[in-house]
Amino acid sequence: MSPTDTAPAVALRDVSMAFGGKTVLESVSLDIAPGSVVALLGANGAGKSTLIKILSGVHRDHGGEVRVAGEPVALQSPLAARRLGIQTVHQRIGEGIVPGLTVAENLVFEELAQRRGNPFLGGARTLARAREIQAGLGLDWPDPVLRQDVTELGISDRQLLILARALATRPRLLVLDEPTSALSAAEAERLFALVEKLRDDGIAVLYVSHRLGEIDALADRLVVLRDGRLTDDQAKPFDWDTALRAMLAQAHEARTARPAREGERGETVLALRGVRLLDGRAPLDLDLRRGEVTGVVGLLGAGKTELARGLFGAEPFRTGSAELDGRAYAPRRPADAIRAGVHLVPEDRHTDALVPGWSLAQNISLPFLRSLSRAGLVSRPREDALGRDTVEALGVVARDEHSAIEELSGGNQQKVVVGRWLAKTPRVLILDEPFRGVDIGARRDIGRRARALAAEGAAVLVLSADVDEVLEVADRVVVLAAGEIHLDAYGEDAERDRVIQTIAVSV
Repeated sequence: MSPTDTAPAVALRDVSMAFGGKTVLESVSLDIAPGSVVALLGANGAGKSTLIKILSGVHRDHGGEVRVAGEPVALQSPLAARRLGIQTVHQRIGEGIVPGLTVAENLVFEELAQRRGNPFLGGARTLARAREIQAGLGLDWPDPVLRQDVTELGISDRQLLILARALATRPRLLVLDEPTSALSAAEAERLFALVEKLRDDGIAVLYVSHRLGEIDALADRLVVLRDGRLTDDQAKPFDWDTALRAMLAQAHEARTARPAREGERGETVLALRGVRLLDGRAPLDLDLRRGEVTGVVGLLGAGKTELARGLFGAEPFRTGSAELDGRAYAPRRPADAIRAGVHLVPEDRHTDALVPGWSLAQNISLPFLRSLSRAGLVSRPREDALGRDTVEALGVVARDEHSAIEELSGGNQQKVVVGRWLAKTPRVLILDEPFRGVDIGARRDIGRRARALAAEGAAVLVLSADVDEVLEVADRVVVLAAGEIHLDAYGEDAERDRVIQTIAVSV
């Protein structure tokens, strides 16, 4: 037997990656054996996406080594990774769909991309090959569907299409990134059966999911990433308490003391009654109080972002009611929420908060242009003053308020996003994953400012998958799972062990 017969299908050796001086992966070593399903867990910002992109050939400038069948390889592009047998089904469906081509052409696209010379099969041969590929996954799209533009497919069908295409080349390693996020229960069951068949056929699978039930049913082994490092590695049967601690909580000595809460509970500023965050789940009630930081802890899919966006009017709640300062509150769009004094620091600053090419001051002033304008013209001196005040209040490291937002580090960009919403004192401040991608110094600065705002009389809501981040800043801790509240506690009742145990039994 040759060395490659017993070698891992794919292995990482001391793989590291940094962006803008910030380490995202640090000395990660991992073996993925043929015929095994390895689950990869990690909270937002743990480094999972970076690791996946290294395996799929998107990120090339990393340290360490990737080995395929025991041999070091250079994954210089996604095509190079696929030619070496590494297929990735990304979480974002749009990354794999080619608009303008038919469903059949999308199904055979992987084979076309790897053909040398004439890449086209021809209409009849494309259709015939597409029928073969979809049959391998148990799909039954009729010819009229195969001939239609791929953009006419629903989200779940697009996910199944990408999976079928990836499997058509019989990969050495299949990376599945949150593969059931867009699938119905029946479609997910079909996927699980397929994953088990792939394992039996000797294909290695790296399965990335926040759904612990799926991992428990499918995986032979689980590994945990936290802050770019592997913090746990288990074979079945899994110790979920240990895994969640490795994923969600820092070592005790790395934490700062949780701030003491003084005084009695303040009056209710914002009240939710009978609000349903996720379809098929029980409605919830929640009060946000004056002078208080409420921390909501939950894994991906818990309903945190739905809560934040509903309060901000970006995706209005479909059921239930809300009151702000005792009056009905039903924002239909963010502008309504801003006028009412409800501000949101969104989960994804790049997509939802920052305008590339604009200065720091322009990004800060964006939601408040009306108050900075006269006769329809923005007062540049007032805008610049707002930018300078934010730089000073949050310690933003920048040349000045005219610096382009792209010049700032990730942590300082996040301070700008937070500072924007502090520029006009809100009644309610919602911070959705505010510490993602920032260093501990920036995290402390943001947390300090959130607590100061609460001390001034606002209600502050912090949502995060990271237990320690919440415990550092919150007076009160709420555990959210599958759209429902499983813990709502203060003080000693909201200690770290209890929070983690609640998450473990509720997911």
